[in-house]
Amino acid sequence: MADVEMVEAHSDTVDGSDSSEYAEFWIDLFLGRKGHEYFCDVDTDYIIDRFNLINLQKTVSKFTQVIQYIVDELDDNALEQMSSARIDQLEHDACKLYGLIHARYIITIKGLQKMLQKYKEADFGRCPRVYCNFQPLLPVGLHDSPGVDCVKLYCPCCEDLYIPKSSRHSSIDGAYFGTSFAGMFLQAFPEMVPKHPVKRYVPKIFGFELHKQAQMARWQELQRLKLEKTLGSKGVNKGYK
Repeated sequence: MADVEMVEAHSDTVDGSDSSEYAEFWIDLFLGRKGHEYFCDVDTDYIIDRFNLINLQKTVSKFTQVIQYIVDELDDNALEQMSSARIDQLEHDACKLYGLIHARYIITIKGLQKMLQKYKEADFGRCPRVYCNFQPLLPVGLHDSPGVDCVKLYCPCCEDLYIPKSSRHSSIDGAYFGTSFAGMFLQAFPEMVPKHPVKRYVPKIFGFELHKQAQMARWQELQRLKLEKTLGSKGVNKGYK
């Protein structure tokens, strides 16, 4: 278990090491897990500043204890006295709280810079659309409240959203990136905004495009069927054919 490994690792550290080194180690453990490649390293100074944590107190139980657990200010004796179930819950709450703090951190100057580097390295994947030419994607959340929806990937080129390919990534809560990150990122780094593609796929038959009149006829037929369905649902089923 990650939390058992963390306790053992802490006991093996050299005496006199400061708490910031251990805090980085916990974050390194979190970032090193498979599926957590989208996250960046949140500075511990940002985490312990209570001003940055306003309105997050009710998101987890025993908020202060969870913060102490993340930044290694929780007494070792207190950890040893906890049951395995409580340690598991503490680890779960720490991951959740770190994610919510992460959503706030990545729209700060330092956070945007860190995400810029990950964007340049295409850590979030590339757009699957052919005419976007492997455009790097940005992680976005459609909701700021946790537990509503998973993270999505935004393409600045075609301006569309995609579901991550990996099931590990698609299980990440979208609230850990928030609804404002993509907009803040592109506003902070306008040079990263790509040109919109001008090419569009046009279906052809033996090299010939479909006749415009035929396309219009199909569209009109589709509208007629929709209208029939709407009228039928309202009980109007005579005299309109």
